[in-house]
Amino acid sequence: MTEKIRTAIFISGRGSNMQALINACKEEENFPAEINLVIANKNAMGLHFAESQSIKTKIISHEIFKNRLDFEQEIHQELVKNNIQLVCLAGFMRILSPWLVEKWEKRIINIHPSLLPKFKGANAVRDALLAKTKKTGCTTHFVTAEVDSGLIIKQSEVAILNTDTEESLAKRILTQEHLIYTETLKIVAENIINNNF
Repeated sequence: MTEKIRTAIFISGRGSNMQALINACKEEENFPAEINLVIANKNAMGLHFAESQSIKTKIISHEIFKNRLDFEQEIHQELVKNNIQLVCLAGFMRILSPWLVEKWEKRIINIHPSLLPKFKGANAVRDALLAKTKKTGCTTHFVTAEVDSGLIIKQSEVAILNTDTEESLAKRILTQEHLIYTETLKIVAENIINNNF
């Protein structure tokens, strides 16, 4: 039986990337990761899907903590308690502090809807349209203390059409996100198993 890296996913919304990751882990017998925990900072829609797949879920609301460090210490303790080895951010709308990022160095990955380093930040799809560029896409990367700046793992290009709205472009990018995030999880999990980092 293939060794499987115990993985947590952080979400804040519907969790479509989370669903793609969960499905990939379940459908491919020799997939080198398994999703053991989904953490949300609020009562996110995606929690229902995770629960339907018999995956443990936990809401850790940032609003009940005095500061970000207390919030992240609670997250860290939950990860340790569940023997988590890798974290995937999937629409988690909280910026992680250097404290948590350093605790989990090269163990947190993220997906972003642009071809980084272009169009960092929360409005990447809109920014690409406003820039009138011909292409954009999505990027998976390791999370570092500087937002959207960690080592790039995979990218996928998406052409921008003259008729594109923010919604239509975001939809096409999301299709590519699902593909490269599952590939990225596989690559990173295999590297952890092989002690490559």
